[in-house]
Amino acid sequence: MVISFRSAILVCAVVSASSVAPAKVGPAAQPLLPLASSVSPSVLAQELLRVSDQLSAPAPEEQVKAEEVVEAVVDPKADLATMVAELRSSDPGDRQLECLAAGVYFESKSEPLAGQLAVGDVIVNRANSGRFPKTYCGVLFQRGQFSFVRGKSWPHVARSGKQWKTAVAVAKIAHRNLKDSSVSNALFFHAKRVSPGWRLKRIASVGNHIFYR
Repeated sequence: MVISFRSAILVCAVVSASSVAPAKVGPAAQPLLPLASSVSPSVLAQELLRVSDQLSAPAPEEQVKAEEVVEAVVDPKADLATMVAELRSSDPGDRQLECLAAGVYFESKSEPLAGQLAVGDVIVNRANSGRFPKTYCGVLFQRGQFSFVRGKSWPHVARSGKQWKTAVAVAKIAHRNLKDSSVSNALFFHAKRVSPGWRLKRIASVGNHIFYR
């Protein structure tokens, strides 16, 4: 017969209650424990059960890992729109992805998904290039690079809105390199409405931007 751990605890508590040594006989006899510190069998059983529940509960970091595993299941052969639909979220997950999502959101939130991914790829490329700051936030807050940045902050974002959730999904796709884009090695871009006269190699025109290396 198999006895569960919780059942074993209850049995031990009952046995403990029935095997307490008798107090000494006579006028000098004292209780084995002061009344204030005595523990009844029922209280002991409850305490043991509480400890067993804590031991059996998954640690917080295990819960986080489980959530990450669930999010990581994305079909690599799926098209961009399908990936975005699966990864949409109001919460990027960490500060660096938040910065990457902010760059996508403020530079290209009204563009087709391909244009948003291209902007995200530029930020990722800069962080990995060795020529720019090594983090997405560092790239974003580098002086004079992104017009929507003010010091170390950006304007308010409606995080419950679809455009922000889409930007978060695009940021995750760019960060994890889940989908190739036509600007895979670009480091610079500008809006089509301006002509800065850069002496750089033009790579592609996607959405409302032109991309360069």
